[in-house]
Amino acid sequence: MPASASSATPPSEAARAILVGVDFGRNAKGSTFDPSLDELALLAESAGDTPVARVIAKRQAPDAALFVGSGKADEIKLLVQAHQAHTVLFDQAISPAQQRNLERVLGVPVADRTALILEIFAARAKSHEGKMQVELARLQYLATRLVRRWSHLERQSGGIGMRGGPGEAQIELDRRMIDDRIKTIKDKLKKVQRQRSTQQRARARNSVYRVSLVGYTNAGKSTLFNALVKARAYAADQLFATLDTTTRSLYLEQAGTSVSLSDTVGFIRDLPHKLVEAFRATLQEAADADLLLHVVDAASPLLDEQMVEVERVLEEIDAAGIPQILVYNKQDMLEETQRPREAMDWLERPGRLGGVRVPRVFVSALDGTGLDVLREQIVLAMQRAPDDHDRGPHDPRDLNYRSSPPVVGGDPEFQTTPLADVDSDAADLPPTQA
Repeated sequence: MPASASSATPPSEAARAILVGVDFGRNAKGSTFDPSLDELALLAESAGDTPVARVIAKRQAPDAALFVGSGKADEIKLLVQAHQAHTVLFDQAISPAQQRNLERVLGVPVADRTALILEIFAARAKSHEGKMQVELARLQYLATRLVRRWSHLERQSGGIGMRGGPGEAQIELDRRMIDDRIKTIKDKLKKVQRQRSTQQRARARNSVYRVSLVGYTNAGKSTLFNALVKARAYAADQLFATLDTTTRSLYLEQAGTSVSLSDTVGFIRDLPHKLVEAFRATLQEAADADLLLHVVDAASPLLDEQMVEVERVLEEIDAAGIPQILVYNKQDMLEETQRPREAMDWLERPGRLGGVRVPRVFVSALDGTGLDVLREQIVLAMQRAPDDHDRGPHDPRDLNYRSSPPVVGGDPEFQTTPLADVDSDAADLPPTQA
């Protein structure tokens, strides 16, 4: 549960949480409304909370003071009392003033989606780099909420000849300390990025082809990573199970060589820009890849929306132009009648790059279905890649699969092309943990 001074949760039990979502209809700007609040419930559970009730409100615009309006706030308060809830979680971002007002009315801590994600990130980050990135994001978030933490001091009056009270001085001191810490962390992360650049240049000199797994959180990236490289990276059926980038060598028998395969942090809808910025060092692994395996949860009813959200974040980190293979994972969770008849086909990429057709491979990372076909498609992508000395900014309209050979169930309009020779002298990469 996000920290707050309003109330405490008994250490022996999970915090009981009321979930709140607001449908702004056509007036919503850049966000997607989830009427079921299922994703917020998963986030709450990942943070250690137990959802006990869900509230849906409909408004044309947020209420300036209470976000949901006074009537709905009173309704939520009754639910808090009836369920003896410890916290109220909002599916949308709320302002510091709205958070302060809601906590006064409801009598329990209030947190929004961003605070919840930050709490999960803080608990899951293991590497020094990951912890720094989480701290940076949390400090940037906290900096906008200093007024709430020091409001009791702001009301104190100053002494003779003083314009402001100790509250104002304390706020400025706290803000300066946070700003200094943010600058320190950013400088350290720049060093990390330079180290990554050095490693990437070394890989480029060794002609190592770089593949990164990207996708919506809980799509099964880490399970697929483990299945491909026989690793033991942490994988679990929860949101943001993996935060730290892991890179291993993937041997491709069809090509007689190895590529580097990286597992990266998952994306989620309405991921705050500041959070993307904070994790840029980690996400750089995807931005510098030669090929992206876009892993999709084929069993999710929201897979189309999730794919669009992944494309949005890829564009934000300048990775939208990198060639892709769509990997429809979790085929084992589909009913027999829902499973595809072929092992792969072709699909247009969603979002801004609609019209660019890419291979779509159907796999189950859990039972190994389709992994051989996926390896074949990685080899074919290596064939299409330009020579190392010709590599420049990725243009998906040139590099994505305009002349791709049909493998199993492929599109007949694509003609088969011979497999290019691949450097068989490339050395396997030593296992590294980013």
